[in-house]
Amino acid sequence: MFVRRIAIVGPRRSILKHSQQWHIRARQMSSTSGHAQQTKPPPSILQSITEELDRNGPRFDVNADQVTVLSGPKEFYKTLKDKLRSAKRRVYFATLYVGKTEKELMDCIEEALNLNPGLKVSILTDALRGTRESPETSCASLLAHLAAKFPRQVEIRLYHTPNLTGTRKRLIPKRINEGWGLQHMKLYGIDDEVILSGANLSEDYFTNRQDRYHVFSCPRVTEYFAEIHNIMCNASFLMTPDTVPQGYSLSWPKTNACISPLEDPKGYIHATKSMFTSLIAPPKNTKPSTTNTSIYPMLIIPYALNTELPTITRLLAHNFPNGSTYLFTAGYFNPHKSVTTSLLSAAAAGIQGTVVTASPWANGFYGSKGVSGLLPPAYTLLSRRFLKAAEQQAPDAVQLREWRLGTVGRPHGWTYHAKGLWINMQGPAQREKAGTASPQAEHRSEEATITVIGSSNYTVRSYFLDTEVGAVITTTDPSLRRQLQREQDGLLEHSRTVELKDLQGGERKVGLGVRVAMWIVTAVGGSL
Repeated sequence: MFVRRIAIVGPRRSILKHSQQWHIRARQMSSTSGHAQQTKPPPSILQSITEELDRNGPRFDVNADQVTVLSGPKEFYKTLKDKLRSAKRRVYFATLYVGKTEKELMDCIEEALNLNPGLKVSILTDALRGTRESPETSCASLLAHLAAKFPRQVEIRLYHTPNLTGTRKRLIPKRINEGWGLQHMKLYGIDDEVILSGANLSEDYFTNRQDRYHVFSCPRVTEYFAEIHNIMCNASFLMTPDTVPQGYSLSWPKTNACISPLEDPKGYIHATKSMFTSLIAPPKNTKPSTTNTSIYPMLIIPYALNTELPTITRLLAHNFPNGSTYLFTAGYFNPHKSVTTSLLSAAAAGIQGTVVTASPWANGFYGSKGVSGLLPPAYTLLSRRFLKAAEQQAPDAVQLREWRLGTVGRPHGWTYHAKGLWINMQGPAQREKAGTASPQAEHRSEEATITVIGSSNYTVRSYFLDTEVGAVITTTDPSLRRQLQREQDGLLEHSRTVELKDLQGGERKVGLGVRVAMWIVTAVGGSL
């Protein structure tokens, strides 16, 4: 009974009400932030943003050269392998799944383990997705083989959502049960470096699926995300090699910090909230930043904690200088209502907006059989609704673009999985050149870029059903800003603007079956 309640009531009316309140409060905060003591000069826009971020969670000041932006899947895979081969102390990976045929990746890990007997490897994946093909070869059986070869050095953990238990779990087909909640964090930590990404660990993410990848070469940042990883492992099943047909068994260790989600979903949710609360709390005494680049981690634990949604809505609520722009992207375009409202409100307030999503021919579910094959047209329907809202609330201020490079399933065809937000603030010189300068505000603005990187797709499912991790990066460093601009340009390169007329009729027609399927998934507690 409990799971039914949290699945339907939680992600819908009560939580949406709170998220709308976040948006309203954010607008109020940004509109009153300038009424400080008149004897002091007003804070810069970036300063007011960072002060608000400081109230939302921890901050790490880093040198700009400690952040590296990778451009594509091949560079991501090469970087991952190179760092694995030189690993000395620890490897911690949190991912949705590891591809069941990723022998080369496993060989890299084995090579590092053989060279360094003191090296510890911890891998966290999802129980539903990782065991979907069992008893055939699966992500779980691949990792079980690694654990069997290095029992003292390797630990494999599988997270299980508290939202899919009992009768519902038995009835929902394995192919679509991930719609009820997953371990979706993407953390790839090696010694004192960590990669934040939206990419999983399989062949397409290493070859022809576009995502984002930021490398943080900072011990303090790496240790912080290691703590998130370790706590989540202590709230997950332990996988051990076994002689049973699937090659592994799952158990709930007595040393875990909470009760199993399959035994007591309500107790599990309460426990995980208390486990993470102190880690995400903002510091009591925040000192001014000591560098020109700062990192603000964000975390989502289903039904327990969500620091991402209020962070994004508050970010977009600020009054940015004339000539500022934002780019928002999500491969699976179904933004939470508060995110959509914030994007359109920001555009209506004067910041030019661009939204990029996958075209149906770049959607990972294009051509799939069964219910999952309905997902590309479902996202077309959602894109159509977004454009209608944009026409009403922010006409000519937001453009929607679809990314496509070939066709999924055909030679040289790519899929699109990138997600993120960039806010580009122009300085006085750039605004004067563009003819948008405002002399009254020159002393309060500066060139800066703010970006959001992580695993979240910014959907209801991301915010209330999946575990997610990410970060906000703020920087005024010219070199890092150029990296972030190249990242945006690279994503825009294979995209084109679409209008409402492009999403209606012909190949873009959305049938009644798609609408019915979307309604059914929502009604039984799932989400796209």
